[in-house]
Amino acid sequence: MTLRLYNTLTRSKENFVPLDPKNVRMYVCGPTVYDYAHIGNARPVIVFDVLFRLLRHLYGDTHVTYVRNITDIDDKINARALERAQGRNMPILDVVREITEETGRIYNEDVAALGNLPPSVTPRATEHVREMIAMVEALIASDHAYAADGHVLFDVSSKPDYGKLSRRPLDEMIAGARVEVAPYKKNPMDFVLWKPSDENTPGWDSPWGRGRPGWHLECSAMGAKYLGYTFDIHGGGIDLMFPHHENEIAQSECAHSGHPLARVWVHNGFLNVEGEKMSKSLGNFVTIHELLAAWPADVLRFNMLRSHYRQPMDWTVAGIKESWDILERWYDIAEPVTATKVGDAVLGALCDDLNTPQAIAELHKASPEELAGGLWLLGFNPISERLVSKKAVDTVEIARAIEARNAARKAKDFREADHIRDELAAQGIALKDNPDGTTTWEVKR
Repeated sequence: MTLRLYNTLTRSKENFVPLDPKNVRMYVCGPTVYDYAHIGNARPVIVFDVLFRLLRHLYGDTHVTYVRNITDIDDKINARALERAQGRNMPILDVVREITEETGRIYNEDVAALGNLPPSVTPRATEHVREMIAMVEALIASDHAYAADGHVLFDVSSKPDYGKLSRRPLDEMIAGARVEVAPYKKNPMDFVLWKPSDENTPGWDSPWGRGRPGWHLECSAMGAKYLGYTFDIHGGGIDLMFPHHENEIAQSECAHSGHPLARVWVHNGFLNVEGEKMSKSLGNFVTIHELLAAWPADVLRFNMLRSHYRQPMDWTVAGIKESWDILERWYDIAEPVTATKVGDAVLGALCDDLNTPQAIAELHKASPEELAGGLWLLGFNPISERLVSKKAVDTVEIARAIEARNAARKAKDFREADHIRDELAAQGIALKDNPDGTTTWEVKR
């Protein structure tokens, strides 16, 4: 059966033909590990896990290489490290490693709980700075980059087709990039490949002084090391298309003699919560960790797959409850099955640009054997005990209650803050105020 994928680069659905059927290669942008991942971060993990499973089904388990990086060089991480390093006689890079190891471990545990397979390779940016420096040197040597005031910048004017992925007008790209229009730039759109680090900021020695790589450079260097100059699929959220993926293309193609970075670009759509954009100010910011404390992991995964990956998704409590009802019925049917097979209708839906809603529609009509096989391919285990171990709670309302409590505490209205805490406790929700000023919660059984 032929797999067809929507290629963001060409704006069309295309037959997928791998460069090498015995080594199908996919790169997906991974997490920046400085805090708990939110539910929006779970969408690309689940989407590309299903694609990984489908590719393994079509080409063989050992013939697919999936790389998902860990970004552990980032200014947000640096800020957290400086806070944590106060009063500790410890090198700043060691503090960074402490934070990223801790947060990365929680991330890996959370996404594994959601039924995702581990990628073939999970490279960390801090372990590939040498490759990044070599890439910058190649870009300077080919006149695609220049050093200025301790920085190294990519010269956008040196690549006439810059913007071919996002296809934005120049003025929109300038606004969307949110780039600093510094005096040392030749062009406002020129982006940073290398930037200087002061004594309080993590840095590495380089030909341009002690500094650190730009975010875009990290993925290009790690992708090239593990998948080659050109690979089959590059994935990520639609929010990464510009400037991150656009800049990846520019620097990779210019450093690698024009070789295309990826043949197919796959992007998943945005996720809203209860009809609104997720944000802490709205009180609807929900982490994967919190959701796993409140709902069965399989239910969360299934709820994510009920929307087509390219379409915007509205994450609602009502939707999660409906997903739970469906999956519970299906598990009752599929659990006794010993022989399974993936039905042609389900496989055909997944091969049609990963159409999980259609695959789910086909599972409603499937035999018990095909239902079990389809669930397996989507990343579910019908004999799992994960469905019955949680108490349903409204995570959005909890997040809003915590925001209200934080506001009351800030206003020194401690009676109201205690009242909110006690109300949550009566519902079985225990709050924990952390040393870094955040508040987390868990369901008390």
